[in-house]
Amino acid sequence: MTCSVVASNSPVFSPSSSLFCNISPSPDSHTLSLSHLKPSSSATVSSCSSPSNSTSSPSSPFRLRLSKPHTASSTSPNGPILKRKRPGRLDIPVSSLSFGVPATPSAVASDVMEAEGDGFSVYCKRGRREYMEDRYSATDNLRGESKLALFGVFDGHGGAKAAEFAAKNLEKNVLDEVIISDEEDIGEAVKRGYLNTDSDFLKEDLNGGSCCVTALIRNGNLVVSNAGDCRAVISRNGVAEALTSDHRPSREDEKERIETLGGYVDLCRGVWRIQGSLAVSRGIGDRHMKQWVTAEPETKVLRIETEHDLLILASDGLWDKVSNQEAVDIARPFLIGKKKSQPLLACKKLVDLSVSRGSMDDTSVMLIKLEHYI
Repeated sequence: MTCSVVASNSPVFSPSSSLFCNISPSPDSHTLSLSHLKPSSSATVSSCSSPSNSTSSPSSPFRLRLSKPHTASSTSPNGPILKRKRPGRLDIPVSSLSFGVPATPSAVASDVMEAEGDGFSVYCKRGRREYMEDRYSATDNLRGESKLALFGVFDGHGGAKAAEFAAKNLEKNVLDEVIISDEEDIGEAVKRGYLNTDSDFLKEDLNGGSCCVTALIRNGNLVVSNAGDCRAVISRNGVAEALTSDHRPSREDEKERIETLGGYVDLCRGVWRIQGSLAVSRGIGDRHMKQWVTAEPETKVLRIETEHDLLILASDGLWDKVSNQEAVDIARPFLIGKKKSQPLLACKKLVDLSVSRGSMDDTSVMLIKLEHYI
């Protein structure tokens, strides 16, 4: 490449070199025109068209070399090459950023939550989110009844507020309905408890939503309910059986229900979503989509038998990576057999397996020893 220095009237200022020069095009596309150098910079003009050009003249092609104290440079076969100084790092206070969900103390859970009781164990681990959005509830010996218990796993989306609200309030709302209902009406009682919790949440100035799966145990009966894609899986002598069906827009009956109500379901980057947004079709909250997203759960009631080993309640962080039978196969040896019962370790094993297979979601796993409630 050949370049030369000529005069012109197009001013350009370069802060990094303290050079003020006028540059204009010339017939030669590599030509620069120089009009003035500020006194603070030093310049050396030398030939760069050919190594044999040892003498400079007005008609000779020139190369401009600039130097300035404290300016980093490197060398090349043709001499030093000027490099711009790296700009200073721009620090932006995190507190000034908002992504729609304020990180309040109540919304920020620890990376790991765990608990253990006589008949259950639960382990929750944060995925690659800013903070944990999963919650759980576990209570037995309710209202003085030794065989009355209620367990739940809640998977929040759009923040943790809905999951947190459901974990604190769903138990009371369900029990209030169950206590005054007949045994054969228990499924409808749980449904009313879910809908009342959803109604209470929508009265609050809160956003977000939550999928739910719960297990109510009363007088030897197991009542499993879900709204969303949290799932309940029971082991019958080691054979896994799903007691719930995930509520997703891809389910034909859910898609038909949404479209009947005036909504639409489409495929966005490989995931079926309502109005191009939400990937679950039932849950607590989601006020901006309440027209299509119902909190009404699906419920299954069965009698607990001796062949029922354990019950697994978990968020989709587990089920997206681990099959129903795999989960039972891994958990069962920690609860059944000659080994010392270690249900909490079984929960951790399942969560770790999901993470090892690439899960980036929050993952919550609860194991319930059904023999404790027969």
